[in-house]
Amino acid sequence: MRPTKPPVFDPNDERYWDPRDLEQELQRAFTICHGCRMCVGYCPSFPDLFARVDGYVERRGEEIEAFDDADYRAVNDLCYQCKLCYFKCPYTPDEDHPFQLDFPRLMLRHRAQRARRDGIPLQDRILGEPQLLGRMGCGLASGPANFVSEQRLLRKAQEVVTGISADFLLPPFAKQPLREWMRRREPAPEGGTKGELALFSTCTVDFNLPAAGRAAVQVLEHQGYSIVFPEEQTCCGMPNLDGGDVEAATEKAERNIAALLPFARAGKRIVVPGPTCSYVIKKDYPELLGGREDALLVAEQTRDLMEFLRDELRAKALRLDFERGLGEVAYHVPCHLRAQKVGFPAWQLLGKIPETRVTRIEECSAVDGTWGMKAQYYELGRKYAAKLIREVRAVPYDHIATDCPLSGRRLEKELGAPALHPIELLNLAYGLPPVTEPNP
Repeated sequence: MRPTKPPVFDPNDERYWDPRDLEQELQRAFTICHGCRMCVGYCPSFPDLFARVDGYVERRGEEIEAFDDADYRAVNDLCYQCKLCYFKCPYTPDEDHPFQLDFPRLMLRHRAQRARRDGIPLQDRILGEPQLLGRMGCGLASGPANFVSEQRLLRKAQEVVTGISADFLLPPFAKQPLREWMRRREPAPEGGTKGELALFSTCTVDFNLPAAGRAAVQVLEHQGYSIVFPEEQTCCGMPNLDGGDVEAATEKAERNIAALLPFARAGKRIVVPGPTCSYVIKKDYPELLGGREDALLVAEQTRDLMEFLRDELRAKALRLDFERGLGEVAYHVPCHLRAQKVGFPAWQLLGKIPETRVTRIEECSAVDGTWGMKAQYYELGRKYAAKLIREVRAVPYDHIATDCPLSGRRLEKELGAPALHPIELLNLAYGLPPVTEPNP
């Protein structure tokens, strides 16, 4: 079904907020998806959509035209924005197909209209501010904050108020956030011989799991780069988009573009140790900011961390002076990295380490931002992550790796073993200083 007019996913376009225009696009997209059904196993949205359409065929004979607001809401609530359906879909603008189908962005548009009309639930407001929570819980507050996170009874009480599942393994709060570690340390002597990079740390790496950030700095300095941490950077805004809060996401995009633009204008790369955040900067910021030149320039200069190091490898500029092998590595490829269509950089890089065998696992963790942390979806998320867990268990692993910190929390909860960022494994293989948390 060709659209009668191009689908709109730019919130700066007045059509984006037109309920009737949205309903027409939902009907068109759902009709295409119902006829194709290729995505039935990717997330709960599609089985629910197909079951509803099939039910209306039987009961009313009107199919998708019979959908009401409750039907659209149900399908939308089950979409956790993994993006798998987009990069597997043959009908997308990326494939230059006349259908111009973009299911994930359509679901974001629907969620944005709902948020503007009905307000943003407390659950989404809390989950939408990981940087605020990180600032409150790290440093001197990390001890009490982590104690609460580890107490099931307290977590159950918290779940009642916040809607965050008591069973989800929350990232711990760091004793020393990454930004503080960077202020206090002495850069490595070899850093800066090849140029300068800007580090967009991500909230989780900065305030919760800074080991990945420390490893990133050490490995990049080992390659000859000096690392700058733009202090003005804030959350990428993806958690806000998960709750439909386009205004908050746009405000954060403005702040981050302002912080990163001087580096982009100077031709310097911006490296991001988290595929969700790198995806947002590359793909969402230009759209949120109306295709502005500054957003496009920052997007062009942004690389996922392992993508940047893979570029170094291809240019024969990556140091291969590894001091130890890693044995068997079970490597989970995050969905938001696959959505960037950059291949499997961490798999390629880890595979260069002697005495190391890397098994690549391309299955979704069903966390994807904030969805898998919500109490009402936690068990459903476990169901959709079961294939990932089975495939990791089938590997006689010495290490589990994933670029996505929240996927790592799912893996650690289900398997009882830590899941490290690939950069931490590179740091280990190079024999660089340990990156564990300092003593209190």
